[in-house]
Amino acid sequence: MRRLPKWLVFIGGLLGGMGLVLGSAGPLPQVWSTSVSIANAQGGTPQNPIYLPLVQSGNTAIPVGGTTIQRVNAPYFNGAINFVETSVFWFGKVEPTANYADVRVGYNNTELYIYLAIFDRRLWYSTSPSAPNLLKWDSTTLYLDLDASQSKAKPDQRSYRFDAQFYSGSADNPAYRTAYRGDGSGWSSQGTAFTILPGWRGDFPNNDLDDKGWAMTYRIPFASLGLSGPPSNGALWNLGLSVHDRDDAAGTGIPDQSWPVGFLTDRPGSWGQLRFGLPTYSTPPASQTQTATIRHRLNGETVVDSEVGGHTTCGGDPAQYWNVWGNTTYPGTGDYNVQNQADISDWPCFSKIYVTFPLGQVPAGKVIVSASLTMHLMGNSNGAQAKPSLIQVLRATGDWQESTLTWNNAPQALENVSRTWVNPVTSSPAWPGVPYSWDVSRAVSEAYASGEPLRLALYSADSEYHSGKYFVSSDTGDWNAQGRPTLTITWGQP
Repeated sequence: MRRLPKWLVFIGGLLGGMGLVLGSAGPLPQVWSTSVSIANAQGGTPQNPIYLPLVQSGNTAIPVGGTTIQRVNAPYFNGAINFVETSVFWFGKVEPTANYADVRVGYNNTELYIYLAIFDRRLWYSTSPSAPNLLKWDSTTLYLDLDASQSKAKPDQRSYRFDAQFYSGSADNPAYRTAYRGDGSGWSSQGTAFTILPGWRGDFPNNDLDDKGWAMTYRIPFASLGLSGPPSNGALWNLGLSVHDRDDAAGTGIPDQSWPVGFLTDRPGSWGQLRFGLPTYSTPPASQTQTATIRHRLNGETVVDSEVGGHTTCGGDPAQYWNVWGNTTYPGTGDYNVQNQADISDWPCFSKIYVTFPLGQVPAGKVIVSASLTMHLMGNSNGAQAKPSLIQVLRATGDWQESTLTWNNAPQALENVSRTWVNPVTSSPAWPGVPYSWDVSRAVSEAYASGEPLRLALYSADSEYHSGKYFVSSDTGDWNAQGRPTLTITWGQP
């Protein structure tokens, strides 16, 4: 990716027993709790510091009354949780007075890990925090319900709420967090043990100059929830998240951004779902199998795709990041980018891909035996420094139009369904590019059963700089038709 000129001061924060150091790959070293000033690439002397948390290494939708439930499938880690392998989803908008959040989720034998990276123009926190006022500043709330009941109308003893206010620090600070437990009608203060860790990038908090954003890490020990270990693979909990925003000293009111769509604070049945373990697909018995290849303009099919975010230029003019970037469209581009990283100051470089495949070639009354998505990698950011990316495929919650798709109006994730490691290229590959495939059998089966096209999004939970991966789009010229995104489906008679 193209890195923006900046001064860096790294604050050694240990995020949830993880283990990533920015710019590293593979097994990651310990992070020291120290500060290092680094001059920018253009030389000069350090100016105002900007702070960043250093990370430490180590849907299929369920039909419910004609609606769907947004779900995140959390990967299990046998030991330290690896930041770049956590599951990612998102919510919110990038506007002068609206926040956007990337969320990463994972768990191991002892704890649930949830990390929010929040794009926020102005950062404000209380220097004298108190539990009743935590949410009047930049803060987040995590909601968990251990029953996953979609009919639960009020929080009960199986429902938990964790409030965490942003602050400028590099260690867990109990003054900036508090826990509540359901009492059958609302929330009661509860001494449930958990830890938090913030991070931020920008000018300085608590002033009227623009910043870039902040982060909050939650570590929820399973023992704090009365459990002897993690839930079994496939177990479901209800999950909700809210981001609370403050952009001035007066605390001018700003609406919260919440997940999932339709979230209600005190109604666990309105929350999304957290599934423990990644999804799999059980191939149904089938006979008389046939295979179809679906690609734009092949056999008269129309495949629609586009990207949102910074494309390959980090979003253009920095003066427009807060009022134009989130509403920018990229119709008709012949290639597009998947990009993310841990340094939130570079969010103008982040990028997602959306692609929609028609499923009309599969006759009615069949079963899906298998399905794969193939994309062709044709380049990446800074080949000399690029690192591998675990690119995730997610079902999208709704339809969209290529001519109007933007970061701010793009559908949220319905469920993460597949993931594949994509290695960087160090020189231009021969056309149509380097093929990579994702198993999307479960996603196709669900979309086919609901009578909908297959609507997908591609994103990553990368940490390192230069993580962008450039793929051939459906809008490439006919000379490169083979490089277009391709869905291969095998179906059969049940």
